[in-house]
Amino acid sequence: MRDLKVFSGNAHRAMAQEIADHLNMPLSQADVRKFSDGEIFVEIKDNVRGTDVFVVQPTCTPVNDNLMELVIMVDALRRASARRITAVVPYYGYARQDRKNAPRVPITAKVVAEMFMAVGVRRVLCMDLHAGQIQGFFNIPVDHLYAAPVIIEYVREQFAGKDVIMVSPDAGGVERTRAFAKRMDTGLAIIDKRRDRPNECEAMNVIGDVEGKVAILMDDMVDTAGTLCAGARTLMEHGAAEVHACCSHPVLSGPAIDRLTNSELKSLVVTNSIPLREEAKACDKIKVLSVSKLLANAIDRIHNEDSVSYLFV
Repeated sequence: MRDLKVFSGNAHRAMAQEIADHLNMPLSQADVRKFSDGEIFVEIKDNVRGTDVFVVQPTCTPVNDNLMELVIMVDALRRASARRITAVVPYYGYARQDRKNAPRVPITAKVVAEMFMAVGVRRVLCMDLHAGQIQGFFNIPVDHLYAAPVIIEYVREQFAGKDVIMVSPDAGGVERTRAFAKRMDTGLAIIDKRRDRPNECEAMNVIGDVEGKVAILMDDMVDTAGTLCAGARTLMEHGAAEVHACCSHPVLSGPAIDRLTNSELKSLVVTNSIPLREEAKACDKIKVLSVSKLLANAIDRIHNEDSVSYLFV
């Protein structure tokens, strides 16, 4: 892999190092820091002329800083004559702003895609996009991976022999949850939800039989945890034996940790697509699974021009 290099911004160096370890190569060196006024400075320390470069940077909190780090690093790599630059974005910030749902609002997920392409990104590797259609915002190849293989393996081991039912926390997540239920060979339930204001919701009813079963809520991300906690309460009210949750992206903003701590949820399984805050690390309900090997396999296949669909669900 002489002409392959993996770089990382400051957002998640631990994941980038794990990916490099799985690829049996060192993590390439870049100096990414801020000036006193907050401007970001990047200096590439390795020779990248003619190389296939992968930049690992989830655009999580602080979203704007991490996004700017990524685009500035890509610009530096392009000007250093890298042959191809792939942005490895395990968590795609602004993904929830993917359409005009009110007058005079932006489609920010499209703006981010335009930024990537404008600075020289020639391929994107991401995981569990909030809306799969975001791939269409790019005029370059997008490899959209899923954390499902990692999560399913954990659920099978953890709940072997138990009567499990997969639950979608809302109508929008039914397709995702159905795919999990099919692979797990379990039943499917849906929570009918009413949302009054952003980040606030009220779970109203359960479609499906959850009585006496281990209910596992499935979602792509957990932000303020309002949806999951309300869903867990509703499932318990409908006779579920216990409730767990699985999400790819642990955004965990605002009152999320307090809500999880005081909720009916027995556990919350997430991936390391986003680094946990110290407060979240201290919460004994949260279990983190690593998707670094999955991303490393994808990078290896992209670099060697092999099929990446082997890794899809």
